[in-house]
Amino acid sequence: MTYNSSGFLCCGLCRNLSDVLWEAVSTRQILSLYQGLGTKNLQSFIAQFVYFYGYSYFKRLYLSKSGSKSIGTKANLIIAAAAGACTAIVTQPLDTASSRMQTTTFGKSKGLWKTLTEGTWSEAFDGLGISLLLTSNPAIQYTVFDQLKQRLLKEKQNKLDAGSSPEALSAFSAFVLGAISKSIATFLTYPAIRCKVMIQAADSNDDVVKKPQQKQRRKTVSGVLYSIWRKEGFLGYFKGLQAQILKTVLSSALLLMIKEKISVTTWILVLALRRYLLLTSARLKSA
Repeated sequence: MTYNSSGFLCCGLCRNLSDVLWEAVSTRQILSLYQGLGTKNLQSFIAQFVYFYGYSYFKRLYLSKSGSKSIGTKANLIIAAAAGACTAIVTQPLDTASSRMQTTTFGKSKGLWKTLTEGTWSEAFDGLGISLLLTSNPAIQYTVFDQLKQRLLKEKQNKLDAGSSPEALSAFSAFVLGAISKSIATFLTYPAIRCKVMIQAADSNDDVVKKPQQKQRRKTVSGVLYSIWRKEGFLGYFKGLQAQILKTVLSSALLLMIKEKISVTTWILVLALRRYLLLTSARLKSA
């Protein structure tokens, strides 16, 4: 029993997500699909915390240095990329540990501290360069989403009267556009995602048995890319794309859908509060 490059339990003949899920169900090892979940949640929590404060810091720094009162699209993308880079550096050891725990044979996964300390400190940052490269993923996603959103709203506006106010995206439209934009971003960056996971993945038990005394050669980006090309061809760079899209698209699409609805609700509340204050002021003056 082995694991594929995405960390899911599978047999040697597994080729897609359904095979992986069926293998876990048939062998009664459903929990294998959740191996490393605790570490992944811890990484996500710390990542969100670091990103929020990093973004806020770089935003204040940009406004104070430039003297501007607002941030343009390009500056916002640069600030987001800088915050993402800081987040990747801080959480990289947890990312590496999570990948190793997910790709370890079920039942033999070590704890977080033991996983981090069994190698050298530099090995905990395996794949950091690719993680920094992958900070472009959200920028691609939001750029595509914004372009699709503007085009859709423009088409709706053309169908309405010239004097009417523009409509906001519906929850369903925001969900669909979020799914499309994240799918495009994931497709463009997936070869780097798979390369990173293979660099961070735990060594198979067979390799450990064959070379118990020999020091394992450190995986490199070029070595992993060549290995994929030699064994699986060009399509090998996109192996596991279905599962990755299913995971990331659902989470990102839901996030963008909720964001759109919160923005609309907040705007409605602001207008209602403004109207209430104006009416109250008018009543006080008349009294």
